[in-house]
Amino acid sequence: MTVSGLIEERISIPQDVTVSINGINVSVKGPKASLQRDMSHPKVKISADGDEVVVRCEFPRVREKAVVGTFKSHIANMIWGVTEGFEYEMKILYSHFPMKASVKGDKFIIENFVGERAPRKANILGETKVQIKGDNVILSGPDIEAVSQTAANIERATKIWGYDPRVFQDGIYIVKKGKRVSP
Repeated sequence: MTVSGLIEERISIPQDVTVSINGINVSVKGPKASLQRDMSHPKVKISADGDEVVVRCEFPRVREKAVVGTFKSHIANMIWGVTEGFEYEMKILYSHFPMKASVKGDKFIIENFVGERAPRKANILGETKVQIKGDNVILSGPDIEAVSQTAANIERATKIWGYDPRVFQDGIYIVKKGKRVSP
């Protein structure tokens, strides 16, 4: 909603989700997880109004308008994450040397990548769960940033330097990403 001198965005809160705001800290608790995030900006105010979260700014400039929309998206993603979650699907591709992928603690281990003897490793962030099913790797979790950064870490760990990527296409690539939908 835009009135001259005021921009305001509202996000509805589902019944089973609790949102608490302490200064710049926004905490969202739901049936599957709880998330916390610092959201600070001198002109943008966040408040809980009944069953809605209100993000507002008085006399905004272009950057403040962008921050209001960004904060709205972050809070909406947090609400979706604690109720449903996010899921990324990756595909293991190789032409000659079969890769072996495994999870050990908070590390994703890639062995025999293009015949290399030393394993490559990628960090698994936050509460991200990694499942390996054949040539598919499925990442899921409540925090979209942790899930997407884990997928990027895995993809970057299998980058081949110094060769033409059109010819040497071995690696682990993101195939599908987005919100998880309950069955």
